[in-house]
Amino acid sequence: MSTAVLPLNGHSNGELRQRTNASKSQSNVTEAGRVTDKKLDQHTSYEFGGPIGVTIMIAIFPPLMYYFWICLWFYDGALVHPNGLGDIVPFFGRMWRHIVEDAYPDAWSTTFYVGLMAFQLFLAFVMPGYQQEGLPVPSLNYKTLMYNCNALACWYATLVTSFVLHWFGIFRLSGIVDHFGGIMTVSILWGFGLSLVTYWVAVLNGTAMRMSGNFMYDFWMGAPLNPRIGNVDLKMFQEVRIPWVLLFYICLSGACKQYDDYGYVSANVAFMVLATGLYINACAKGEECIPQTWDMFHEKDGFMLIFWNFAGVPFTYCYPTLYMVRRHPDTYAFPLWGKILLYTTLMVSHYIFDTSMAQKSHFKMQLQGIHHERWAFPQWPGRHVHNPTYVQTAHGNRLLTSGWWAYARKPNYAADWIQSFTWGVCAGFSSLIPFFYPVFFLVVLVHRCGRDFERCAAKYGKDWEEYCRRVPYKFIYGVY
Repeated sequence: MSTAVLPLNGHSNGELRQRTNASKSQSNVTEAGRVTDKKLDQHTSYEFGGPIGVTIMIAIFPPLMYYFWICLWFYDGALVHPNGLGDIVPFFGRMWRHIVEDAYPDAWSTTFYVGLMAFQLFLAFVMPGYQQEGLPVPSLNYKTLMYNCNALACWYATLVTSFVLHWFGIFRLSGIVDHFGGIMTVSILWGFGLSLVTYWVAVLNGTAMRMSGNFMYDFWMGAPLNPRIGNVDLKMFQEVRIPWVLLFYICLSGACKQYDDYGYVSANVAFMVLATGLYINACAKGEECIPQTWDMFHEKDGFMLIFWNFAGVPFTYCYPTLYMVRRHPDTYAFPLWGKILLYTTLMVSHYIFDTSMAQKSHFKMQLQGIHHERWAFPQWPGRHVHNPTYVQTAHGNRLLTSGWWAYARKPNYAADWIQSFTWGVCAGFSSLIPFFYPVFFLVVLVHRCGRDFERCAAKYGKDWEEYCRRVPYKFIYGVY
């Protein structure tokens, strides 16, 4: 095992450049590593159940989103179902009427959603940002992309703009949750449409990669790796700016509506505003860490990422807020000790999530010689690992075994899931639907962990076995 203090070096500002100057950016990939990377950058097997599995998921996501919303908004969170065989057809008729009458994409819903997307894209183009170099991309012959990390400035600009519009009565935030169904329909149409456009643009301009030859599977996984419009990286834009900003405003809208209805905001609803606010702020202030992640480095931009970011995340992770907004606050109120426990658990898990992500990303940046300290609020103590230990691989990469990463291979996943669980708990236990996020997220994390570990085993071989020996636990130290 090697131990080192990693150097801090500068980086250039070119958008895409060959990594030739070691003083600016250090490439550690060996020739053997390049051979392995070339194999991993080809389609060799199906994931997610193959073409049949992804087709089922594409078909089932929108109906499930409508169903859960209908249950929350019209049936007090109950999982409604047909009352016998004779009620099957009438049941689906009732569901359809809810969609047609209450989720129609009217002018208000369309203007809000499209306007927010346009405003976020405009801010992404014009706001100043921190220039961060990404990881060397094997498919680009180990060139690196530059990322204009201006999400924090965009986030603050969005907050100020929305406050002014709400304060002067130009745009009342409570209207978002009142038009939830219509906005969700617009997001679903947007997700499908943008996925198709992204796919066909990549196919037609020759940037499609790692293709299987099956349309449904490639549509799900995506065709391009790094789609861009000018200096805006579309994958990072849709992962940071869209889902968490929209989710925060849905929860904030719920708080505004509760205040309009009862004259106060309950601790439980305020909890969701805090939780989603912490999440979007963490993504924005630590945006320079995102280019080092799996999504940016390896995952292609397809329906899986596009639809879930533009529609799935904001309109399903908000279920606790939707449930609470439709009920009197007394029905889910916690005693004082319950509130303290809930808020404390959120803050502790968020701290571990934030600092563990920062530790690994900063470690990777230091290896490249591109790390610079960025003072974006808040910067938690423990975000750096001093004198880090690691497993040196024959591939050239180093696997961190210090900080939170000495206790588990995915400490960020465990902390992130605990955060999601508190979101469900804050709505009480009278309905199962608010727990959709932690249940779904657990399935996603376990599956993603398996994908990641399988790829690492193929990439690093015996070095991965040694790493697993040193860090035996996947998520939680001493448990799993």
